[in-house]
Amino acid sequence: MNTNNNNIPSPIELLAPAKNLEQGIMAIDHGADAVYIGANEFGARQAAGNSIEDIAQLAAYAHQFGARVYVTVNTIIYEHELANAKLLLRRIVKAGIDAILVQDMAVVEMMKEIAAEPEMRGVSMPELHASTQTDNRTAEKATWLSSIGFSRVVLARELSIDEIKAIHKAVPQTELEVFVHGALCVSYSGACYASHHCFGRSANRGECAQFCRLAFDLKDNRGDVIRKASHLLSLKDMNQLDRLEDIIDAGATSLKIEGRLKDAAYVKNVVAAYNQKLNDIIENNPGVYCRSSRGKSEYTFVPNLDKTFNRGYTHYFLDGRRDDISSFDTPKAMGEYVGYVKEIRRDSFNVAGTAMFANGDGLCFFTQDHKLHGFRVNRVENNRLFPLSMPENLKAGMALYRNNDIVFERAMEGKTAERKLDIDMTIGVDCGKIVLEAEDEAGRKAFCTLDEPLQEAQKPQSDNIIRQLEKLGNTQFRPRKTKLEGSVGNMFIPSSRLAAMRRNVIALIEEQPINIGETPDTSKLTYSNNESCTNKRKHAIDAEKINVANVANHRAEAFYEEHGVKHAAAAFELTDNAYSSKRIYGTPHTNMPLMTCRYCLRYAMGYCVKRGGKQPTWKEPLLLESSDGRQVRLVFNCAKCQMEVYAL
Repeated sequence: MNTNNNNIPSPIELLAPAKNLEQGIMAIDHGADAVYIGANEFGARQAAGNSIEDIAQLAAYAHQFGARVYVTVNTIIYEHELANAKLLLRRIVKAGIDAILVQDMAVVEMMKEIAAEPEMRGVSMPELHASTQTDNRTAEKATWLSSIGFSRVVLARELSIDEIKAIHKAVPQTELEVFVHGALCVSYSGACYASHHCFGRSANRGECAQFCRLAFDLKDNRGDVIRKASHLLSLKDMNQLDRLEDIIDAGATSLKIEGRLKDAAYVKNVVAAYNQKLNDIIENNPGVYCRSSRGKSEYTFVPNLDKTFNRGYTHYFLDGRRDDISSFDTPKAMGEYVGYVKEIRRDSFNVAGTAMFANGDGLCFFTQDHKLHGFRVNRVENNRLFPLSMPENLKAGMALYRNNDIVFERAMEGKTAERKLDIDMTIGVDCGKIVLEAEDEAGRKAFCTLDEPLQEAQKPQSDNIIRQLEKLGNTQFRPRKTKLEGSVGNMFIPSSRLAAMRRNVIALIEEQPINIGETPDTSKLTYSNNESCTNKRKHAIDAEKINVANVANHRAEAFYEEHGVKHAAAAFELTDNAYSSKRIYGTPHTNMPLMTCRYCLRYAMGYCVKRGGKQPTWKEPLLLESSDGRQVRLVFNCAKCQMEVYAL
């Protein structure tokens, strides 16, 4: 169990994606404790960049609830970009954000220098989080990252519950961020170079072309086709909603939702679903866990994860290797199962099932050759559907999926959530004056007085006083407990005066920042330049155990050398034959795989002899060939129980 030695509840964070300012605010409103967002450069989702002004505005909004904002600076940085990267980092710090996600170790050094600049005196420095792009699979890697200044490590998506536990045991003071929902990369993050090699678009530069979602023919070394035109590297989406408590108990402090390129409905729906589940877990574990931010969200809709984009769901490797993680037939969203085709007429068909349909629904089905086809419903008459255009390949008995629920989509339009802080108010008489005191759930307190002569009322005023004080309207507060003390309920206090007192005390509370918490020794660890050589040697790690380094500049090269990593790997982007650089930083590695995957195609197809599968009849090595003739070679590294993808 994730416990705290001080018998203080362990804060748990729900971390949501923010494509832009608007969606970041939506995420906070729907219950996120933190959001991660990209700046206009050096983020691992190039299409989701934002201005510093918008990031600052998002941080200000989030901090009203004690929520945090993290900025992704998690690409590799080329030598000629170092100066611009440092300028960006300096502006990010001044925006008042709470952490920066990092892949390139040059950023760590530059942040130390920025922290020491005179103009940064009194400026709160953000924490440094080791991005999933640093490929964090082991306790040894997490220990090393902690030793060099990272307060948080974002773990690889592929890890099991037992592996998360082992890492938490090794670094109990380091925050562990675990993915719980969203799209899955078939390769370990940071160890995928297929997009760059095939299309000149580097995943480590925020330009992933999603090579893994393509359709391939699987061939053996004789050229025989084992499987034709299938999405053999495409995985289902992760959904750990029913396993959140296990993940928290294993040591996770942050539960991460993937999706910085997803739409607003996805953010609203997914955040709301996980927020409700997390609240239930905390309520059932009193004194053990708490939320890392403040405020409660109320919704105008019922969250349902089947209603937003997904490729089908999987727990991935949370319980070890499983055979239900791939999605061979399509990389597109299927949506929810709604029944099967019962009977077909010329321009309509009946559906067997309990689902309700509406005009405009989007439905889809798989044909006998495993191709996904979709259509729109033009008219609904009970369980009889009239498509806009009758699908030619639709047959009786076929399963139907709804990937576009028009009723749900309409429910998700406009403002769908409101987040407010609970506030308690007490009004009474002290030294001949009316005194109003207030305290919100974050512990912020304020009071104000009414310096006017007291007047006895002709009839009790308690109900009116409470009613006036609880008119909180568009403020960020909701009344929790309003208490009248002494004889104040028999006093006549004009409604205008009560309203003025309420506004004054609310304003005084809003002026006080919410303490969003401090990670112990974070600033000392992250920004100290005085670590001894002895300590650096103590935490040294072999280059082959660091998994990836992706060194692309002299500062990253020097950082690894200084911190005990000999022969850190040069960035693939600098060493690939097709896109070679004039200068190589780090140690070039020959015959580097384009992908390193825990997912194994041989296992997925039922041919892992090591785990009781069938004996293959094909001759290896196996090849994947795309429709445009591109070929890659598969190597099954059974000693490491992983699959590697190589260029030909």
